[in-house]
Amino acid sequence: MPRKTDIAVMIAVRSGSKRVPRKNVRSFCNSSLLEIKIKQAIRLKNISRVIVTSDDDEMLNIAKHLGAFPMKRDPYYASDSVPMGDVYVHLASSINNKDVLWTPVTSPLIKDETIQACIDSYIKFDQYDSVITTTSINEYLWLGDKAINYDPKNHPRSQDLPDVYALNFAANILSRELMIKNKNILGDNFFPYFLDDIESVDVDTEFDFMMAEMLYKKMRVK
Repeated sequence: MPRKTDIAVMIAVRSGSKRVPRKNVRSFCNSSLLEIKIKQAIRLKNISRVIVTSDDDEMLNIAKHLGAFPMKRDPYYASDSVPMGDVYVHLASSINNKDVLWTPVTSPLIKDETIQACIDSYIKFDQYDSVITTTSINEYLWLGDKAINYDPKNHPRSQDLPDVYALNFAANILSRELMIKNKNILGDNFFPYFLDDIESVDVDTEFDFMMAEMLYKKMRVK
């Protein structure tokens, strides 16, 4: 049977971004990463509310102006020293919604229809406790001096490599209780929803920011 949901979209941003200063609110395609993500979240169906959690008043004011719920975050839970597990527990414990859709502003190229498909999968496939966006890795991987996904002495074609994938965290959906229990946005039995290389882009460096902006202009993501 379809799962009954009460999903809060949670957009977590903070003032301290060292590699790309103020990346959440700096100009990005005549907008900002934060504004783009809030507007996208509001367009989604089967959502109870959109929450922006931050220690930064400018970001909270943007959230309020755009119709999202601004949730002030204690500076400790927005610092570089706090373990992410503690952040997840703190944020999940701060809301009453049954489920959480975690979607970071640093994934501006994921389409509305893709996130909606993740939501629909979460509702439909109740045998899974969560839905996680992933990316296939079709590369020859090494750890130190050892190959980890192929035999170098019997070199396979790239299409014959094993089905290895990475979690890209563009959209994660799970129950609030599970987020608290696991201190993570990863369930124990998740449904992997695969994204292509473009939708998987994550803005972590200045190079990523420039590439994402170029692709966004070309793709006009919606």
